[in-house]
Amino acid sequence: MSAETEDQATDLKKTPLHALHQRLGAKMAGFAGYDMPIQYGLGILKEHLHTRAAAGLFDVSHMGQAWLTGDDPAAAMEGMVPGDLQGLAPGQQRYTQFLNDQGGILDDLMVTRAGEPMGHDGLFVVVNAACKDADFARMEKTLAGAAVLERIENRALIALQGPQAADVLSRFADGVATMPFMTAKRISVAGVDCLVSRSGYSGEDGYEISIPEADALGLSETLLGCEEVEAIGLGARDSLRLEAGLCLYGHDIDEGTTPIEAGLLWSIGTRRRTEGGFPGAAIVQAQIKDGVARKRVGILPEGRAPAREGTEILSADGEPIGAVTSGGFGPSVGGPVAMGYVATDHAAAGTPVQLSVRGKLLPASVRKLPFVEQRYYRG
Repeated sequence: MSAETEDQATDLKKTPLHALHQRLGAKMAGFAGYDMPIQYGLGILKEHLHTRAAAGLFDVSHMGQAWLTGDDPAAAMEGMVPGDLQGLAPGQQRYTQFLNDQGGILDDLMVTRAGEPMGHDGLFVVVNAACKDADFARMEKTLAGAAVLERIENRALIALQGPQAADVLSRFADGVATMPFMTAKRISVAGVDCLVSRSGYSGEDGYEISIPEADALGLSETLLGCEEVEAIGLGARDSLRLEAGLCLYGHDIDEGTTPIEAGLLWSIGTRRRTEGGFPGAAIVQAQIKDGVARKRVGILPEGRAPAREGTEILSADGEPIGAVTSGGFGPSVGGPVAMGYVATDHAAAGTPVQLSVRGKLLPASVRKLPFVEQRYYRG
């Protein structure tokens, strides 16, 4: 669900954990307007593999957090997204998208119906860093009179991801081990009042933890003090989500991409598919009924050369059929992996294709996503 894009501005913002990253020797770079850790001493490859094997701690405080309140904020917000928000139970979370009138994706986001588990009567919303100002401004304008947006400026956000994340967090918080995937609750973690969701963007089991800014450093240090946990940068976060077949906003999905083309039909509930009532609904409904001309697929190059974003995809006969939107080395796969869009008649898993890499045509094949098993805890 991440929209981060590199920002070359000199006046970069800092997250509440910036001093910790520097102390840990992180390689920093501009990312969505923030000075963010790209990698630490282990390096991207080892950080990636450590997260798959144990537990990694990510600073994602640059993301946008907000509360949405009103008489019925879920009903109001359904006018902006195709997700079934009214069907959420208290403490349940859902992935959805802001759409334009053509069904194109303006951003993707996470929405949680708070209720008693989170000690709040509204919706908890998390949006991508590079889009948050535009997202929040659009919400305030569109929902005026129906719901009130309260931006959360005083909380950090971290992600604890990996097969040992539940064991680690259970040492400091009661009840987190039995939380199902895509649920959230307000809970004390090592004595700190936190909003904890069982979610993340690595394909692994794990949690995202919203923490009061004043407590962010101490709690992060506590978690990093566990032998299973290593600090992980945005470089490994990108390779983890790519292997897991998860979209990066501004790359795999954008304003010219619909949820149906992107393979995100699962995120649109049955009621919303039928009733519509969101921007671009007629186009999305037509695509559900009639199909699309192109689809997002996994691409597995042969050999060791990675296929980067923008690489042209050709059929076995040399016909241009699409382009790569994300690509790189997959440490868990042990070779290059990519995803992109191809013409629908070439989208079946196993279809041979060619990649135009630095003037050479390299063999590859279409693969079903994800490249690695998604290991979410569903209870």
